[in-house]
Amino acid sequence: MAHKINDECISCGACADECPVSAISEGEDKYVIDPDACTDCGACVEVCPVGAIEGP
Repeated sequence: MAHKINDECISCGACADECPVSAISEGEDKYVIDPDACTDCGACVEVCPVGAIEGP
């Protein structure tokens, strides 16, 4: 199960820059994680300034 970005996301893009498999992209009102591409490495969790990324 892939990580998910919750509604606390401020669309700063830090997570997308950190993702080694480019699974994160800008959505309509927040960034989103492609569950098929996410490898659950957790790199995005470490850089999110507002703690908006939830692990599996």
